Amino acid sequence: MNSKNVMSRLLVLSSVGLGGYLTGSYIERRKLAPMSGYVNTGKTKELFCSKPALPIFGTVSAATPVPAVSPTSAPVNVSRVGQIMKYGFPGMDNIRSFDDYVLSYDRRTRVAHWVFEHLTPDTVKHNDGVDRAKCDFKPDESVHPFFRSLNTDYKGSGFDRGHLAAAGNHRIQQKHCDQTFFLSNMAPQVGVGFNRDKWNHLERYVRKLTKQYPNVYCCTGPLYLPHREGDGKLYVKYQVIGTNNVAVPTHFFKVLVMETTDGRLEMESYVLPNQKIDDGTPLTMFQVPPETIERAAGLLFFDNVARNKLSKINGKKP
Repeated sequence: MNSKNVMSRLLVLSSVGLGGYLTGSYIERRKLAPMSGYVNTGKTKELFCSKPALPIFGTVSAATPVPAVSPTSAPVNVSRVGQIMKYGFPGMDNIRSFDDYVLSYDRRTRVAHWVFEHLTPDTVKHNDGVDRAKCDFKPDESVHPFFRSLNTDYKGSGFDRGHLAAAGNHRIQQKHCDQTFFLSNMAPQVGVGFNRDKWNHLERYVRKLTKQYPNVYCCTGPLYLPHREGDGKLYVKYQVIGTNNVAVPTHFFKVLVMETTDGRLEMESYVLPNQKIDDGTPLTMFQVPPETIERAAGLLFFDNVARNKLSKINGKKP
């Protein structure tokens, strides 16, 4: 058989193979067309369906990072995002902004990397026009359905839908409180002894700081810390819940920066284990150096502020 015949046969076989692949792909897409719920377009019918690892539509962030505002800048025409993120973004992954807080969403764990809030005496004071009882837990439809957590994931799991940006921090308008109930702002938390107790104590403590400081900046998020097992080795293990495999963090952190009336900055940082905690344990027992949280979370907190410019860290001079 001469080389011309060999080349001709190879060309024929290649054409047949390619044609078969394209035909099969077309038929498969036609079969999957009714499953258009996977594509977040709002249409009832689609001609094709996107697949995991072969995305057709990209996810667009609901927020555009805003340049940080220097402490001396006049707060004229500054967006709320700019006010909240005044001292820098801890990370830039899948950032989404709401009317009164900003978060970075982790599509792999279905839990935020971090949530950022700016608290003032006005944002946290009691408002008869805001009723938490009117709020409903709801999926965040700005998150692609592949990566979204649902109420059904939490049902029967034994975990609370724990707020990262606390509802009690957002009392100026009802919609501000409503938006804290998006599931992108939730993480699975142990209920009794943690979410309803010690974690709640920390949230109330943060709000109380606004009586002393005119501005309090609060960053909250999950941690997945290693644990030494019987073989002496360290492992990172965490439970997942629901059909969407929502990760259950082993710990949670809060990192705070407070502005004093005379322009000084103070920082406090806390890590609490996601478990029942004795009610008598003082919150100061959970204070840790902010660097330890940064290393564990892969984030940099308030990086527009040099640490040596802080007047206090966890109540002490740095």
